[in-house]
Amino acid sequence: MPMIVGVVAGVVVASILVLIGLFKLMWRVAEPNEALVISGSKHKTEGLGEGMGFRIVTGRGTLVLPGVQAVRKLSLDLNETELHVDCVTHQGIPLKVRGVVIFKVGDDYVSIANASRRFLDQQKLMAERVHNVFAGHLRSIVGGLTVEDMIRDREKLTAQTRAACGTEMEKLGLIVDSLQIHEIEDPTGYIQNLAAPHASAVQRDARIAQAESNRLATEAEQQSFARMAEATRDSEILQAGYQAQRDKAAAQARQAGPLADAAARQEVVVQETRVAELEAHRREQQLQADVRKPADAKAYEKRTLAEAERDARISAAQAKAKETELAAAAEATRVKTAAGAEAEATKARGAAAATATRATGEAEAAAAQAKGLADAEATKAKGLAEAEAIKARAAALAENQEAVVAQQLAENWPEIVKAGASAFGSVDNMVVLNGADGMADMLAKALTMGGTGLGLARQLLASMNQNGQTPHGTSPSLNGIAAPPSQKVPVEKEG
Repeated sequence: MPMIVGVVAGVVVASILVLIGLFKLMWRVAEPNEALVISGSKHKTEGLGEGMGFRIVTGRGTLVLPGVQAVRKLSLDLNETELHVDCVTHQGIPLKVRGVVIFKVGDDYVSIANASRRFLDQQKLMAERVHNVFAGHLRSIVGGLTVEDMIRDREKLTAQTRAACGTEMEKLGLIVDSLQIHEIEDPTGYIQNLAAPHASAVQRDARIAQAESNRLATEAEQQSFARMAEATRDSEILQAGYQAQRDKAAAQARQAGPLADAAARQEVVVQETRVAELEAHRREQQLQADVRKPADAKAYEKRTLAEAERDARISAAQAKAKETELAAAAEATRVKTAAGAEAEATKARGAAAATATRATGEAEAAAAQAKGLADAEATKAKGLAEAEAIKARAAALAENQEAVVAQQLAENWPEIVKAGASAFGSVDNMVVLNGADGMADMLAKALTMGGTGLGLARQLLASMNQNGQTPHGTSPSLNGIAAPPSQKVPVEKEG
């Protein structure tokens, strides 16, 4: 009994194993990317005509009778083919179009059936067939377009190509997932020449933009450099100011001793100047008591005029000096502004030495001025004394005028008589009436001419005294006095 059970169990297990083996041999499963085409029995598939003689299975499993039915697989994967098509445009320009077509077998039973009947044993040739279909339609479409249309609207070229190839691809059981025109080659250079104006404009705009950018960058750099230079200048000015203060303090410390000596010398010079001024004042008072008071108003007028002229020259000189000082100050201001901190430092360094030198020079100048004033007053007093002497001589001459004139007339009486007788020089014959009385009258008139000369001499001396002219030790001469016009003498010529 146990043996029988074992045999039965073994038979059952063997049967099960045989059934499993037969099931595996008969069961076929379609992968997601493939379709099973089962032929050998008549089947009716939805969407297909009667009596196609094969069955299509996608995405599931099915039983296949070995030896009765044949099972083959059709790939539903994506495929692509490169397009290299030589075309001629509507303008007659040859072009080379480069693109790619991505296609696959349709997912519906009709597309799978159409593809199975055409490519089931020639699936490797599918890309070549698709290339030929697209090449023909692409040449036809490009022949109706211009280069400009192709460049500006590639989407239109792609859409027309897909639409033209759609019917044929449907018959082949294929669908186009993507069509891309990658490149349009122009062996004649038409496209390059067409783009040249735009490229030039773009290049021009780029150069303009670059130039503008460079200009803005340069301006920014210059402004940055200017700010840096301004900051450096301010820093240097501050440093120079601090250095000038330090130099000034050091110079003042160094010049403390010389300044003290100069101050002491200045005090001595001031005292000497005061002594000289007092001495000059004393001498001036003495001169005023001895000389100036006896001088008359004429000498005082001349002195006043001389002082006024001197003051005018001094005022002119002071104005000229002020003008020069203002010009020098303006020039110094300009130089100081240009030199900046360096001029300030130099001024600070020379300030102490200039102060000491100026103090010493002013003291010495004051002493020299006082001494010069004393000498000038002495000289002036001497000149006033000489003027008074000359005036005294002139006064003496004025008081003894009649004596001087009489002396001159006596010395020159022959010439005076000769001048009076010259009136008769042109008379050839003269008849004197009344005898001795007529002759006496004629001589009296001649002497009257001499008296007239005496009056003219006196008038000349008076005018010389009024004008301040003196003969300086010599008596006025009447030799140059012209005789008065000859008076008519009543004469009568004979016959």
